[in-house]
Amino acid sequence: MSIIINECIFEDVKTLQEISYNTFHETFSHMNSEKNMNAYLENAFNTKRLEEEISNPYSTFFLIYCNEVLAGYLKVNVNGAQTEDMEEEALEIERIYIKKEFQKNGLGKDLLNKALKVAKDQNKKKIWLGVWENNVVAIHFYHKMGFVKTGTHSFYMGDEQQTDFIMMKTIE
Repeated sequence: MSIIINECIFEDVKTLQEISYNTFHETFSHMNSEKNMNAYLENAFNTKRLEEEISNPYSTFFLIYCNEVLAGYLKVNVNGAQTEDMEEEALEIERIYIKKEFQKNGLGKDLLNKALKVAKDQNKKKIWLGVWENNVVAIHFYHKMGFVKTGTHSFYMGDEQQTDFIMMKTIE
């Protein structure tokens, strides 16, 4: 199995949009109303918003390919791009998604390790993320990878307020 992780550039915005829609929809559509899912997808992954996110110097996207097929992506944030007010020494994993057909092949771990490398390269001491309280599989994965729950924050899916667990890991 050949794995390649490339940094996403501005010209990749359509590819990023496609993988974002696809992975988010297949992960959460069965647990949310169609109305709220569509509202979230249109707001979070429209072209203008993704272009702004890619252009932000404090955010970086990575695309992961398995045997030359796009399998998922990662978005990390530092400094003012973080979605919560965290210390300067923290890096946020805002998004980490793998297409269902590629799950259980270690790609999530590959992307998590990429995020850890970015954090270390930038001398960050902590790495954190928000994960929906109902996403049991992801919570288990993050626990297994050394993350601990440190709090909660609200996440809006359309007009529905949901709760994300904030999970953090100290970088050694």
